[in-house]
Amino acid sequence: MEHFFATCPRGLESALATELAELSALEIKPVDGGVRFAGAFTLCYAVNLESRIASRVLWRIAEARYKTEQDIYDMARALPWPDWFGPERTIRVNVAAIKSPLRSLDFATLKIKDAACDAFRAASGRRPDVDTHAPDVRIHAFLTATDCTLYLDTSGDALFKRGYRSVTGEAPLRENLAAGILRLSGWQPDMPLLDPMCGSGTFLAEAGMIALDMAPGLNRRFGFEKLNRFDQKVWQALHGRARARKKTSIKTNIYGGDLYGDALKLARANLTALGLENAVSLKQANVLEMPAPADGGIIVTNPPYGVRLSEQQELAEFYPKLGDALKKKFSGWTAYLLTADLRLAKLIRLAASKRTPLFNGALECRLFEFKLVAGSMRK
Repeated sequence: MEHFFATCPRGLESALATELAELSALEIKPVDGGVRFAGAFTLCYAVNLESRIASRVLWRIAEARYKTEQDIYDMARALPWPDWFGPERTIRVNVAAIKSPLRSLDFATLKIKDAACDAFRAASGRRPDVDTHAPDVRIHAFLTATDCTLYLDTSGDALFKRGYRSVTGEAPLRENLAAGILRLSGWQPDMPLLDPMCGSGTFLAEAGMIALDMAPGLNRRFGFEKLNRFDQKVWQALHGRARARKKTSIKTNIYGGDLYGDALKLARANLTALGLENAVSLKQANVLEMPAPADGGIIVTNPPYGVRLSEQQELAEFYPKLGDALKKKFSGWTAYLLTADLRLAKLIRLAASKRTPLFNGALECRLFEFKLVAGSMRK
């Protein structure tokens, strides 16, 4: 039995725990910023391939008490690094800490790198090179006030990089956050879904992949492929099953709109890269004038939020109009609005039935739920 830690956007820990249970993980325990779980080593193949919500899947290789950087070096030096990967692999060490007594995390990072390289040198006379940009193997350390935990990263690039984004707009919505919000909304592929301010189409792409039963990691490579324990046969069988179950066409009711043609061009390119161009209906339209495409369903969107003062003033005028348009045209729908602009809840003048704190990268956001019922929505 191996122990793992899957990181995720903060606020989605319980949604990730549910997803891991569906993937047959054991000893599931949500904590801040992710979920601990256990299983056979090959479980990490399935989680990397199938999880829509995880950011990374880390394999725990050691845990010990420490007081000084030397304690961390000694702990790391005792590990059988050459059993896990070859000296021809490039490495990178990342250290994160909460309440650590150490003065310099950079020095701790150096100590872990030295320990791994010294172990290789002693075993074979060769040591791995460091590559901070695109390493073969990522080593993660997490320090609390008393404990150091070391992990090998089985994901490689972060899992929200699905491999379909050609280009992105500014401040893009992370793919795994979009997938997590779809799960929180309770949306199912047989329900109408609309993103009326879709930008580069992240919600639409994630919904389309769910509707096609397409594993989010189908078109990319992973860190575990560079480790000595990698079992090519097991992985090929797993990947083959995921590829075989993907539906080729679906009757879908996923709709997207945006005011700007450039944004729709981006969305169309991203959907085409996934083979979803026929699964999603896109239309250039102003959200304030857009008619409802069905009698009921789920609206999920990430409205623009202003950085400059002039944009903030425009948005202060826009939000009440958005509230009016939703109330008048989308009675019977439930809307989920993700925003970093916490004025939205007050200015939209609709009563939120739920507020969920979430993070898009380092950006703190709120997901507001509005049940749209004609005539009774005013605060």
